[in-house]
Amino acid sequence: MTPLERVSSIKVKLGLLVAASALVAAVVASVGRVAGVSPWISIPVTIAIALAVTQLLAAGMTSPLRQMTLASRRMARGDYSVSVPAVGSDEVGQLGRAFNTMASDLGAVDRQRRDLVANVSHELRTPLAALTVVLENLVDGVGSDPAALQTAFGQAERLSRLVEDLLDLARVDAGKAPLSTSSVEVGPLLEACVAEVRANGRPVSYEIDAPADLVVEADPDRLSQLVVNLLDNASRHSPRDGVVTVRGGRDGERYHLEVLDSGPGIPAADRSRVFEPFGTLGASAESGGTGLGLAIARWVTDLHGGSIAFLDPLPGASGARVRVDLPLRPPARPLTTHLTPTHEETQMPTTPPAAEPAEPSAPTKAAPAVSGDVAASPSVLDDIFGTYWPDTGVPGRFGLFLGAVVAGLLGGLLFPDRNAGLGTVIVLLAAGGVVMLAGKERRGWFPILCYVLFALLSAVAVVRDAEWIVALSIIASIAVLLSGSTLAKTLLGIVLAGISWPLAGLRGLPWLGRTMTSVSGKGHGAAVARTTLLSLLGLIIFGLLFATADAVLGSWVDQFVPDIRPDTFAARIFMTVFVFGLVLAAAYLALNPPRIDRSERTTQPVANRYEWLAPVGVVVAVFAAFLIAQATAVFGGEDYLRETTGLTYAEYVHQGFGQLTVATALTLLVIWAAARKAPTKTVSDRLWLRVALGLLTAEALVVVGSALYRMHLYQEAYGFTQLRLLVDVFEGWLGLLVIAGFVSAVAGRAIAGGLWLGRFALVSGAVALLGIAAINPDAWTAQHNVTRYEETGKIDLDYLRGLSDDAVPALEKLPEELRACVLIPYDHDDDWLEWNLGRHRAGGQSPAYTSSAVMRDDPTAVCPNESRYVD
Repeated sequence: MTPLERVSSIKVKLGLLVAASALVAAVVASVGRVAGVSPWISIPVTIAIALAVTQLLAAGMTSPLRQMTLASRRMARGDYSVSVPAVGSDEVGQLGRAFNTMASDLGAVDRQRRDLVANVSHELRTPLAALTVVLENLVDGVGSDPAALQTAFGQAERLSRLVEDLLDLARVDAGKAPLSTSSVEVGPLLEACVAEVRANGRPVSYEIDAPADLVVEADPDRLSQLVVNLLDNASRHSPRDGVVTVRGGRDGERYHLEVLDSGPGIPAADRSRVFEPFGTLGASAESGGTGLGLAIARWVTDLHGGSIAFLDPLPGASGARVRVDLPLRPPARPLTTHLTPTHEETQMPTTPPAAEPAEPSAPTKAAPAVSGDVAASPSVLDDIFGTYWPDTGVPGRFGLFLGAVVAGLLGGLLFPDRNAGLGTVIVLLAAGGVVMLAGKERRGWFPILCYVLFALLSAVAVVRDAEWIVALSIIASIAVLLSGSTLAKTLLGIVLAGISWPLAGLRGLPWLGRTMTSVSGKGHGAAVARTTLLSLLGLIIFGLLFATADAVLGSWVDQFVPDIRPDTFAARIFMTVFVFGLVLAAAYLALNPPRIDRSERTTQPVANRYEWLAPVGVVVAVFAAFLIAQATAVFGGEDYLRETTGLTYAEYVHQGFGQLTVATALTLLVIWAAARKAPTKTVSDRLWLRVALGLLTAEALVVVGSALYRMHLYQEAYGFTQLRLLVDVFEGWLGLLVIAGFVSAVAGRAIAGGLWLGRFALVSGAVALLGIAAINPDAWTAQHNVTRYEETGKIDLDYLRGLSDDAVPALEKLPEELRACVLIPYDHDDDWLEWNLGRHRAGGQSPAYTSSAVMRDDPTAVCPNESRYVD
């Protein structure tokens, strides 16, 4: 049962839903703020929990509507066996029940239609076959005696009666059978009906028992048709020399007619079906009936506002007994009747007569609900994401859910109150293992390479202490992991894979629901919850008892279990939910990646060569002018620079470095555009493309070299920093991409649509980042600053104090008076989950994080003011 199932108003449900979601969001946000949780963690967790509460409370509110949409589509294709859950008491539940009733009625109508067509075809075929045989004999000159003609005439009459009965049914069902009432004497009418039936030559005798003075208002033709059909049905099912009795009587403001025979009778279980067209008592070909007489009798009764039913035989008698109960005066406006009774009509018992209660017809059963017939109901998220990210019924994977739970618990236990180290790597590898398991069906060299790079980049957290390189490595590890699990190919596809990761938390909600249903639907939901709860209780209770009873075991527990204090408990809960959500979203992204690498439309090359060659030529000329200016500055010397620009050489090289980096990146765009628009059908076209882009690439590489040389000169003048090292590597990586772009262009592939260039950029960037981590950037920076101090006597002590523990071995080479200014004794109290190679090598020493002002206030700290660093 859903939480809001008993609420009887959809408006009240929506109000409660909004109120509960807002209350939960407010409480969670307040707890996060009090616990000091970062907004980057608390906001996503608050939104996720509020959405979870909304999903829980909204379960069952709109699902019947979506299921009705799917069911109506199936009904449009002729499948009326569908049903939707309608357990609520609100408007949606009422609509669901009405929908199920409608589906049941339509199913019954459809079955009756098929039965009618089949039975009419059968009834027509029998006399037609007999009539055809007689006519064939007549054509062949055989059997032209009166007996043969009489046989043909009898079959023709049978066809005529069948057609007339069908026309009567059609008129009654269409409501085009109005009554033409008048005063009718029941006794004479019964005698006329018996005479008509006796003319058929049935070997039975008839008895009439009706008051001579009984006069009613009725349609004489329709009433005669009713009685004749009942008598004909009784005579055909009576034995030879049997007796058929028809009698009538008045019951207050109503009167009744009964027809009794001496045949085998009708079982009580079949009495509700005999009034259907071609029902169970419909006459067969041997008995000569059409199978429609009792159906017509019922509808004539309905037209007069009465009821008809088969009753038990009279005491001491046998055979069938049918009773018609009619009003003395029919309703002013007769009831509209139908070929097939509706669901409501089948539930209404026939009106019992005043003298003797009639047995009501048993209700026709509605179409049974089919379990799971609308399990794959569409989701509103399908309309949001459309064809970009279809959810083609990805099966639930409870193993991935449990893996995300384990990764979330590890994150909540190992992340808060710990520096990056071994515990960080454990959480990253656990999360990556879940994503790899989700994308295991994607094979090939690229996923394997990405997973290896992911592991190497994650390991940086246990090797280096510098927060900036650890953060960049973790971001890069996530990028290669997502690209490998989604098989992203192009540059745009790799970017979209990263953007799709947070969106997967929303897109994967239906999959998460299927995952939970896959457990609860098999009856394991309660068992799993019960087992988990009992296992946790056993672990906590007995673990605490034995840990407090044995000091050795207690020390082991202290090594593995974090110190969960009340002030950190909320933070750990937030971190657990945060990591769990991220891992589960990445797992769904790997399991069902979006269409991030759609085939690009074929770009039509330009008609004339100059349309692409002229713009590229202009860029080549601008590059050439820049290179000429560079050469002039180099050969002219610093005096020439001061005369023309007023800048020193150091200021000159620093001024243009950023512009050169941007120009290198834009060169990639120029190569991409030229490769897409340049025609390559002829040898001449391909030659021009290679020459133009070759010149541009060569000039771009010279610019890259110039930028790197400028940065080298700037570092020699102003010192070395991590940022300048990172920019050096980034500029070199751009130069490598320019070469790759040129190769891709001359090979006939557009740079953004190639099958390898995007992956090459990703892999080469990850390898470059690993290279930076491998050289130990903080130690490299410290070493070069120490060397610069030894050569020039210049040093930036404030900057060196901000380096991580990775730089301690290099900074220990400074003279004692300077070393004391950048290094202070610091006792590390890290546990084994915080172990880090950089901090371990620091040997108990750490860079001083104390500000220069504090040092000046300390009379024992004597540090020279030799900072020459200018950023």
